[in-house]
Amino acid sequence: MKVLQQEKTRPTNFFTDDETLQKVIEMMLDPEFLSYAKQELADFGELCAGDIDARAKHTDRQGEPRLQRYDAYGEEISEVWVNDGYKKTIEETYNTGIVGYVHKDIPQLGRKGNYVYSFAQGYLLSHAEPGFYCPVTLTMATAYLLDHYADDEAKQRFLPHVCATGDTELYEGATFLTERQGGSDVGVNVVEARREGNEFRLYGEKYFASNAGMCGVAMVLARLEGAQAGSKGLTLFAVPWRKEDGTANHLRIRRLKDKLGVRAVPSGEVEFDGALAYVVGEQSKGIYYMLEALNLSRICNAVASIGIMRRGFLEAKHYVTNRYAFGKPLTQYPMIQDTLGKFAAKLHVEVATVFDLIQLYDKVTNGHGTQQDVIMNRLYIAIMKKETAEQAVHYASEAIELHGGNGYIEDFVTPRLLRDAQVLTVWEGTANILALELIRLVDKYQAHELFVSEMEERLEKLKDSALVQIVREQLVKLAGILQIFSALDDATKTFEAKDVAKKMALLYESVVAVEWAQKFGGKYEKLADVYLEQAWSLRQIGDQMKTVQYFSDIV
Repeated sequence: MKVLQQEKTRPTNFFTDDETLQKVIEMMLDPEFLSYAKQELADFGELCAGDIDARAKHTDRQGEPRLQRYDAYGEEISEVWVNDGYKKTIEETYNTGIVGYVHKDIPQLGRKGNYVYSFAQGYLLSHAEPGFYCPVTLTMATAYLLDHYADDEAKQRFLPHVCATGDTELYEGATFLTERQGGSDVGVNVVEARREGNEFRLYGEKYFASNAGMCGVAMVLARLEGAQAGSKGLTLFAVPWRKEDGTANHLRIRRLKDKLGVRAVPSGEVEFDGALAYVVGEQSKGIYYMLEALNLSRICNAVASIGIMRRGFLEAKHYVTNRYAFGKPLTQYPMIQDTLGKFAAKLHVEVATVFDLIQLYDKVTNGHGTQQDVIMNRLYIAIMKKETAEQAVHYASEAIELHGGNGYIEDFVTPRLLRDAQVLTVWEGTANILALELIRLVDKYQAHELFVSEMEERLEKLKDSALVQIVREQLVKLAGILQIFSALDDATKTFEAKDVAKKMALLYESVVAVEWAQKFGGKYEKLADVYLEQAWSLRQIGDQMKTVQYFSDIV
């Protein structure tokens, strides 16, 4: 007897089977770029579903990075060993331009790419190796900071390597913020920057330094001697990992963290003992620069989350389609159809909404956004990072349950998806930190009013329909909640903020869902119908199950 009674194959290409992503790039890229991107994403989607996925399993189970503190002669080297397959994934991924083509021309097009294309690549990669997407994220953040704020000397020294696509030596990036005494409270950071002659040297320790030992340059916050206390006294530095002779730049890795998941990225404790460092930007604005990079990383976090969500959905769909119980496939049972139908609807809407946000991010980072765009960009990032991270954990857990006992076994990808997903609620800001960002935006910029106005304007552009009317009614309710929320005292605001952020994320997604329903109709109208029903708990006991009714069309 077999576990699977039939063997309908898994997708062998994460891009060509993803209708939502294909429609996203068709809407957001011009024809010339679209033609290029479709072929490149098809090639990368096949690679991610094949070789990169196989290597990711090996890295997680048997080949995770290891610290080599000393060489054969007892000299301290603080190097990190990674397996050959991991090295191949590094090479193949960066050579696609996932980082570089945001900042330099794509040879075939003679112009730069954008974040929509880069994040489409990151989404595909995260189906297979969300752990490695962390170093890619850090390299993206490093490139952003160097390109926007470094002086010519630092930019020429580092940026071509950080943006390498096989044309020069690659320097992966890193961003080192966290110190043991503060965590998210970076204002109490104590890593010190001393001027020694014409140079700056760093002294102290960073407690959670991801991509330690693998990066060519790290972006580090440190406090200059005599600088004011708090976060405004921090300066941003570019710190090369090695000196020109190849030896470590007066730094060492104390240890690598033994993490629950994302084992592909070496996360360590790094000590600086006179590391040569280069000031990036104005000395008094380090925290502001790093917060900009943090928002970029939060989008990467959301992209990794939707990648895990879709992989969980694909694995669950494959298993229940091929698994029989009591004489028929699991997909013939209404409970399974309901679960998969809700999975499909939420996944589609969440992917579409994240890329809606990314399109706005491209506009803002290109300097074409209004002040309102800048505020809405920050708001969308906060609420969508929170929502996607929580959904990634939910999807991974539900995928395990749909596999039954097999889903809990490490022979399957599902345990790794759950272990990797769990960090996404922590990285780049927990739900509490993101809720505080919402409060800041409401208090300082009346972001709640801007949000309601923006959603109203988008709904006004749509034809009236039953689905649009549902969203309008929910927006009226939410507008009232937001007015009450904005008037609360500070302590009560913090208590309510996470729930308010959830409601705002669902409303934003609802608007995107009905926009897609009207633009594309058919399947996408049914996906929106299912999404709205579950998002706003509209179904009453005994009502017809739309997930069952639409199952063959939406799953």
